[in-house]
Amino acid sequence: MKNLPEQFAHPYSFAPKFKKSAVYFSMEFAIDQALKTYSGGLGFLAGSHMRSAYQTKQNLVGIGMLWKFGYYDQVRKTDNSMDVQFREKMYSFLQDTGVRFQMNIQNRAVWVAAYFLPPTTFGTVPMFFLTTDTDGNDTWARSISYHLYDADASIKVAQCMVLGIGGTTFLDKINYEPEVYHFNEAHALSGAFHLYKKFGKAADLKKRLVFTTHTPEEAGNEKHDINMLENMNFFAGVPMNEVRKISGITDNVFNHSLVALRLSRKANAVSKLHGEVSRKMWGDYKGICEITHVTNAQNNLYWVDNILEKARKKGDVKTIASRKKELKEVLFKTVADQSGKLFKPEVLTIIWARRFAAYKRPDLLTRDRERFDKLMKNTKYPIQFIWAGKPYPFDGGAINNFNQLYYLSHLYPNMAVLTGHELNLSKLIKDGSDVWLNTPIVTREASGTSGMTAAMNASLNFSTFDGWVCEFANEQNSFVVPVAPQSPDWERDRVDIHNMLDMLENKILPTYYDRPEEWQKMVLQSMNDVNTFFDSDRMAAEYYEKVY
Repeated sequence: MKNLPEQFAHPYSFAPKFKKSAVYFSMEFAIDQALKTYSGGLGFLAGSHMRSAYQTKQNLVGIGMLWKFGYYDQVRKTDNSMDVQFREKMYSFLQDTGVRFQMNIQNRAVWVAAYFLPPTTFGTVPMFFLTTDTDGNDTWARSISYHLYDADASIKVAQCMVLGIGGTTFLDKINYEPEVYHFNEAHALSGAFHLYKKFGKAADLKKRLVFTTHTPEEAGNEKHDINMLENMNFFAGVPMNEVRKISGITDNVFNHSLVALRLSRKANAVSKLHGEVSRKMWGDYKGICEITHVTNAQNNLYWVDNILEKARKKGDVKTIASRKKELKEVLFKTVADQSGKLFKPEVLTIIWARRFAAYKRPDLLTRDRERFDKLMKNTKYPIQFIWAGKPYPFDGGAINNFNQLYYLSHLYPNMAVLTGHELNLSKLIKDGSDVWLNTPIVTREASGTSGMTAAMNASLNFSTFDGWVCEFANEQNSFVVPVAPQSPDWERDRVDIHNMLDMLENKILPTYYDRPEEWQKMVLQSMNDVNTFFDSDRMAAEYYEKVY
């Protein structure tokens, strides 16, 4: 059966080139501030994809997880250091599908319930969210869908099983068999074993399965002991000798991404550079599928400020400049509310905001304390800095990094560190930044997308040469530093700090203050360039053309 049951159907007839039926599995989706089913970039990307698929009338369906406590609420302790709060989330706009089924996890029968997000609610394709927090389950079974990326390894595997085996089982229950199963990251991989049982042959599974990889280094890919996975029933009842045969795993280390590459017809990386890195990284492994690339993008319609967008289309730099000041004032109310600091709309504002992770080096520019101090106290070229982002709730190093930046901000009335970095704050920050700072270690950022939405809203990218930036940046639309030698680590960081501070002092600040016309010309160029290729309508179409 090709069509979805009537009550879940798409509210449009499909565009001819997007008629093929596909289902997109993702551990996280950032669709609206009101729906807390995401942690960071992977979710932002998946959310934009679901919106663009709706706008371009695609025959796509999304399957995700309904996290009882979301990712977490980022709050502060009494001393203002970061705290993690888990609060139950309730959604009256999700509809109970009435579909419930049991699956075997760790030799225990676990009930799974499915909820439906109608397409018209937030402008997405039809989406289903699975949960084990339902009648008939004990506390352990319910807890599987409590926390996105649970810190307990066996619970996290169980979560992947609910997404994969549970998601593919749910499609069987509603009698829907798409032509393509698309796994966004390897989280849903257990579903491939359910499908293998269903279709009977690895070749028939491969015809239907495609896979998106986001991790640009081998060590970052999830691995588990194959016996632990078998004990948890990760392989959906497929006997171990068959699992080994179709996965090509001969030892006991089960590498999820590697197996996904072996069981898929086609895979894609998420930027041109990431494609090259991935082919090199996996090239020596036997039996993997072709790896192409589809560069990530973000949904213009959701992210862009309408006044800025109208001005861009007319090439009206005066309106862009005046609107930008208004948007900065809006953001600065949040800055004042959270930090007690009054920022000025006429001052150049640089923002670093994304998930806090070591390779993204959030504190990079502050490490040369002497030069940073001089920069922050420069009266000729004043500057304002804002940081925001959520560390993984159990990553002490990243939380410490966040806190150190916060304590450093006490020294400067023109530096703020904000909490609560979700879709709403992310939108405010993109609107209110003049310069979007991006500091990943080169080749470690598969794509990154935050700079795209900043550029859509008249902010200039200031970045190391990595991810999507390699396909976007030139001297007319952004500020990019040369690639530093990659080892040793301390030397790489030292060179990046030096180059970035040089560029900031000698190019960015003088252009903004002394040559405003040149600045505005760059802003317009950046807005035009980001809109041609980095809107997710292009990306969603490319998935059909290159992958599905």
